[in-house]
Amino acid sequence: MSRGSNDKSALTHRLIPAGAHTYSKGDDQFPANAPRYFERGEGPYVWDDEDRKFLDWTAGLRSMSLGYGVKPVIEAAIAQMWKGSNFGRPAFLETEYAERLAEHIPCAEMVKFAKNGSTVTSAAVKLARAFTGRDYVAFCKDHPFFSYDDWFIGTTPCDGGIPSGFASLSLPFRYNDLATLEFQFETHPGKIACVIMEAATSEEPKPGFLQGVQALCRKHGALFILDEMITGFRWHQKGAQVTYGLEPDMATFGKGMANGFAVAALVGRRDVMDLGGLSHDKKRVFLISTTHGAENHGLAAGMATLDIFRTQPVIETMWSTGKALMDGLNAVATEAGVSHAFKAFGIACSPYYATLDSAGKPSMALRTLFLQEMARHGVIINFIAPGYSHGPTEVEVTLDAARKALAVYARALESGTDGLLHGPVVKPVFRPYN
Repeated sequence: MSRGSNDKSALTHRLIPAGAHTYSKGDDQFPANAPRYFERGEGPYVWDDEDRKFLDWTAGLRSMSLGYGVKPVIEAAIAQMWKGSNFGRPAFLETEYAERLAEHIPCAEMVKFAKNGSTVTSAAVKLARAFTGRDYVAFCKDHPFFSYDDWFIGTTPCDGGIPSGFASLSLPFRYNDLATLEFQFETHPGKIACVIMEAATSEEPKPGFLQGVQALCRKHGALFILDEMITGFRWHQKGAQVTYGLEPDMATFGKGMANGFAVAALVGRRDVMDLGGLSHDKKRVFLISTTHGAENHGLAAGMATLDIFRTQPVIETMWSTGKALMDGLNAVATEAGVSHAFKAFGIACSPYYATLDSAGKPSMALRTLFLQEMARHGVIINFIAPGYSHGPTEVEVTLDAARKALAVYARALESGTDGLLHGPVVKPVFRPYN
C-alpha cells in the first residue's frame, strides 16, 4: 500500500521514538524540504523514497568512507553471509580481523569488537576504572559526543532518566587548554581513572597540547583513551594517533572502518584489555558481551574496507576533496558578500561551516535556510564528510548549489528569514526539552 509522505512520517513517529534510531538523523536536524527517507545510494549520491537524487555529504554520519555500493566490500559481506553471520562459538574470522587491526593500529595489542561507538567508549571507561581502581573520568568538553551511556549523557542538557550522581564523576576540561586538565588532576588527586578525548575535531591541536595530555596521564597514573571514531580511517589510515605521534593506552574506532557496516572496535594495551579476559586472577570485568558484537559479515566487510584503505589513496582523496570544498565555499561566500556570516573552516579531511547573523553570532535560522536552499538544489550537507567517492565533480556540484543558496542567505542577512524559510528552524541535538 502506497502512502503519502505526511502519512509515512506520521507512521514513523508513531512507531519509532523521535522517528529515527540516531538523533542526528531526526526531523529536527533537517529543513522541511529535505528528503524524509533515503532508500538507496551509489557512490556519493542517494535517492529518496520519491526517487529524487541528491549529492550526500553526510555519508551515513561519516560511516560511508568509501561511498555507497562498493562492490568488494559488499561481496565480502555477502560471501560471509552464505557461510553464516553468527554462531554459538566464535568464527576464526574474528581472530583474523583482530590480527589485521593489531598489525595496522599502533596501540592495538588486543581488540574487542562491538556494533557502535557508545559501546566501546563506555567499555574503555569501565576498563580504566577497573585497572586503576578509581572512579572519576576526565573528558574533553569541546568534543560533541562520546557515548549515550550515563557517564557522558549525564553531563549534557539531555540528562533525563540519569541519576544525578553519575555526572559528578565526569570531569570536563577544554581542548587546547592544558591548565583545565591540570586543574582536574590537582582537584581530584589520585582519583581520575582516565582521560578520554578526540585528537582533533574542528581545530588543530596547539603544539605540545596532546603530548601534554598524555604526559599528565602518565604522571598521575590515569589511562589515556583516544576516541578515534571519526579521526580513525580519516586523519590517517592508522588513526590520528599516528598523525600526532601519540601512544594512547586504549583507542576506540568505528564509523568508516567497515564502510557503513556496523563494526566498532576497542583496542589497547594487553595488560589493560586482558582484564576483560579469562586468564587473570583479578576481579572479573564484564567488558563487552553482545550477541551481535562480532557479526561475521560485518567483520568481513571491515577486512575488505581495510584492504582498500591500504592499497588505494583513500585518505589522500579525503584531504584533497575536503580542502577543495572548504576553499571553494569560502570563495563563493566572498562572491555573495556574506563571508563575514558564512565560513567554512576546520581540518581539511573533516570540514565544518558556521552560519552567523549580522552580529557574528551563530544562527540556527540561517543554518536552516542554508540547508533548505542546498537541499532545493540537490545537495544534503548537514555536515561534511568527504569520502573516497567524492571528487572534483561533486565539489563543483556543491559550489554551484552554494552560489544559489548564499544569494538567498544574503537576502536573509538584510531582511531576516521571514518569508524565506518554509518550515521550522532546526535545533541542537543536546537540549533539555523538545
